[in-house]
Amino acid sequence: MTRGPTLSAHRLPYLPGRVAIPALQEQTRTPPSPNLLEKFNTASATDAHHLLLGCLRSLRWARRIADHRPYPDLDSLLAASDEAAYDLTPGDLAEALTDETLPTLPDGTYSAAYTALSAAHAAYEARFGHAFVICLDGVAGEETLDRILEGIRSRLTNDPEEERVVTAEELRRLARERLVDTLKGARQ
Repeated sequence: MTRGPTLSAHRLPYLPGRVAIPALQEQTRTPPSPNLLEKFNTASATDAHHLLLGCLRSLRWARRIADHRPYPDLDSLLAASDEAAYDLTPGDLAEALTDETLPTLPDGTYSAAYTALSAAHAAYEARFGHAFVICLDGVAGEETLDRILEGIRSRLTNDPEEERVVTAEELRRLARERLVDTLKGARQ
């Protein structure tokens, strides 16, 4: 059986707000120093907001976390972020979804997969009017595309309020992962 053509590894065409998953972690990253949480706790409000916006994508969410510094440990910061995520308004949720980007797909992804992903995104956005987000923490790179497609297809059956709740939970999980990546080493 012959397979369709493959595309070289690259980012999908720029489709703003289509799907958000964290980039696949590189195995060769150098772990940050253990005093990153201390630096975050003592940073200026502007610097703390900037760092948090990169993880949380919502001004209100970032301000709420920054305003409650200092945090004794990373787990306390993550708990505060989780708690604040449960209070996201529809406006906060929309703001957080605005800057989400598409992931890099694995080498050898077939062109048919790009078509399927594009069609699934279009159907999702037409139904819910916002970007699709999913946290794929712990998912192997070769399973990324299948998980995204499976997630979109299964969530298309949700009613809008149910999907808003699921989307908020996925954003909370993404934010948690981004905070850990940003402040890695703070648990040491």
